[in-house]
Amino acid sequence: MYSIGLTGGIGSGKTRVADLLAEWGAAVIDTDDISRGLTAAGGGAMAAIVAGFGPVAADPSGALDRAWMRELVFRDPEARGRLEAILHPLITAATVRASEAAAGAPYQVFVVPLLVESGRWRERVDRICVVDCDPDTQVERVGRRSGLTPEAIRRIMAVQVPRATRLAAADDVIVNDGATTPLQLMERARALHDRWLELAGAKDRAVHVGQQAPRP
Repeated sequence: MYSIGLTGGIGSGKTRVADLLAEWGAAVIDTDDISRGLTAAGGGAMAAIVAGFGPVAADPSGALDRAWMRELVFRDPEARGRLEAILHPLITAATVRASEAAAGAPYQVFVVPLLVESGRWRERVDRICVVDCDPDTQVERVGRRSGLTPEAIRRIMAVQVPRATRLAAADDVIVNDGATTPLQLMERARALHDRWLELAGAKDRAVHVGQQAPRP
């Protein structure tokens, strides 16, 4: 099935874009949603996380204490590696299951915040789409919705690849800066949705005749 890797920095608006694509019929598989499910109370990763990091890693409900873990992995790369070793195989398996279950959609969208950083997605998807905005807009949006300080938000941004690196990896870009209106964002996303439908149809026809669809 034709597939898009959708990414963007924190606060870029990729979730809104994904929601629009889902409304228009794409199968959206959000790895952040999968991760949140795995680290919720009773989630499939919590036993291993508590075993690896101790009871302090869980909040009173039994879910991952995200604030505690965020502070730990920012100051301790080894801890980040241990957490990723627990989560990544589980996320991958859940992503594969979700992809197989969505086989009837016109195309699939994999929402992956750290798509470029992972280095594993380039060969898994047909195209990479970046939702892009300037850093100041990122800080303002995230602060408004989360209550995090600008310093904390910039620390999160610092562990993501630079904006230029993300854009260099993109086949398609949706601009969603501070001047972008909701209508403009919708129009930009819709234009790409229509284009991806065309490309998905071209790939499907090529597969049926035993050829590989060209990459525009």
